[in-house]
Amino acid sequence: MSVDAAQLRTLTQEFLAAHPPATTPRADFLSARFDAGLAWVHYPKGLGGLDVPRSLQAVVDAELEAAGAPDNAPRRNGIGLGMAAPTILHHGTEEQKQRFLKPLWVGEEIWCQLFSEPGAGSDLAALGTRAVRDGDDWIVNGQKVWTSGAHNSRFAILIARTDPDVPKHRGITYFVCDMSDPGVDVRPLRQITGEAEFNEVFLTDVRIPDTHRLGAVGNGWKVAQTTLNNERVAIGGMRIPREGGLIGIVAKTWRERPELRTPDLHQRLVKLWVDAEVARLTGERLRQQLVAGHPGPEGAGMKLGFARLNQEISGLEVELLGEEGLLYDDWTLRRPELVDFAGREAGYRYLRAKGNSIEGGTSEVLLNIVAERVLGLPPEPRTDKDVAWKDLSR
Repeated sequence: MSVDAAQLRTLTQEFLAAHPPATTPRADFLSARFDAGLAWVHYPKGLGGLDVPRSLQAVVDAELEAAGAPDNAPRRNGIGLGMAAPTILHHGTEEQKQRFLKPLWVGEEIWCQLFSEPGAGSDLAALGTRAVRDGDDWIVNGQKVWTSGAHNSRFAILIARTDPDVPKHRGITYFVCDMSDPGVDVRPLRQITGEAEFNEVFLTDVRIPDTHRLGAVGNGWKVAQTTLNNERVAIGGMRIPREGGLIGIVAKTWRERPELRTPDLHQRLVKLWVDAEVARLTGERLRQQLVAGHPGPEGAGMKLGFARLNQEISGLEVELLGEEGLLYDDWTLRRPELVDFAGREAGYRYLRAKGNSIEGGTSEVLLNIVAERVLGLPPEPRTDKDVAWKDLSR
């Protein structure tokens, strides 16, 4: 039976009556919400959804927010919710969906992403981490880098090379890696901000059961495209209100501190305000397109714009504040759970925004994706396309 907005609103109200947010423990409330199909309504029944259009999620969220219901702290598990979950849903077995999706959504299990390597960042398909079959298991050895939140994660989505005798895109397999395995060594990477939200991860004889493989052996690159497309949408297509994000912070400072204003800064602020609003509306259009299917390469364009805007706006803020903008509160090495742009000072925002054009796919790579897959321009010459991975120059 299909469910429309009015019926879904009634279902949500009935759920709230049976599970009052004020008296129901947070973990119990979230678990019951998942079981009721009100977690992500476009997912199948039994997996946190009701098989209804994604657009109806806003109906549920509005009722829950009005009732003061707890959320699942989505920023704490952004990789799990935005990348691992849609990949598991699209490529996983029924057993994998049942095992991973609920604790992921509820927040009991945090996820990270083991994709990039020291020698395979922009050219991800050149990765060298090896997975060798050993009966019902795979033995994995290698090194990953720029792994956000690995120090807090229980599971990771991992791609590894299972066949070095075929071209690089064809010899990759996709796995779910248990980060509690004794062969997983997580080490902090200190950033320009002084924090270490990123990590490098060393994998030594990590044993992964074949039941934790997503998709067919050697089909990992195709599975990874689902992850990467969702990643770019998650980063560049976040839903924010008008004057949300960094542009709202700078506009507030401009209004409250007229002594900082100059004609040049005013012109630049207005231009960036317009650019931010265009990006926000484009993101809304992209989310509407997602209702009809899976994310495509358009997410690369959104992520490109997000990186450029964050860097230009944070740079403008530092200039607006003058000497005050150069202050920085604490260089102590910390390992945060979240990236807090709004809760820190201008100097932090300026430094942290530099990573926006690297994380989630470098801007240079995303420009190629937009050129080739969105605009239909001729692809760059690739001489290694048909060369076995083991024969590539490294």
